[in-house]
Amino acid sequence: MARPVPDLTREIAVRSRGLSLIAGIDEVGRGPLCGPVTAAAVILDPAHLPEGIGDSKALSSARRERIAAELHLCARVGIGHASVAEIDRLNILWASHLAMLRAVAMLGVTPDFALVDGNRLPEGLPCPAEAVVKGDAHCLSIAAASIVAKVARDRIMVDLAQQHPQYGWERNAGYPTRDHLQALLDFGVTPHHRRSFRPVHNILYQGVYLTR
Repeated sequence: MARPVPDLTREIAVRSRGLSLIAGIDEVGRGPLCGPVTAAAVILDPAHLPEGIGDSKALSSARRERIAAELHLCARVGIGHASVAEIDRLNILWASHLAMLRAVAMLGVTPDFALVDGNRLPEGLPCPAEAVVKGDAHCLSIAAASIVAKVARDRIMVDLAQQHPQYGWERNAGYPTRDHLQALLDFGVTPHHRRSFRPVHNILYQGVYLTR
């Protein structure tokens, strides 16, 4: 089955109501065992759209980097993070919403409307909004936000990998791949690991490995 191509259908519908600043919002990093969760908010300029915007998961790293760079030049972009400590304190859903709110705050303007990936809206958005399930596959603004967020978080994980090269974060972005899980067993838990996530919690609870 062909993968859906995101378009401006929802943005056009919102603009027909007289609203012009429409932010697409998405997050990345809910599944990894370590690192922050990162969100982006993007207000596209319909007259200047980078070629090839799509679901970030379906794009190559090089293509994501190119599109993200173009978006920073031709769109309003805000990026927000929630830390590992906030993830462990709030839970990953609420931390994801916190990152989204921070991304919107970094736009420099208040959107007239927001299109948010998922089935729940963050509490405290400064504008009306609509939740869009699988929005990165259907809505161009959300797809753009997914690309920006993915590129931003991947760069963070590459930087963290320089401090802890055993875990392969530059390749797995902190997700629970086989090599990452094996490294947890071999080298223990770092300060960047999410202690509330089961594989990390289990190692700490067993008391076998020291935090490093």
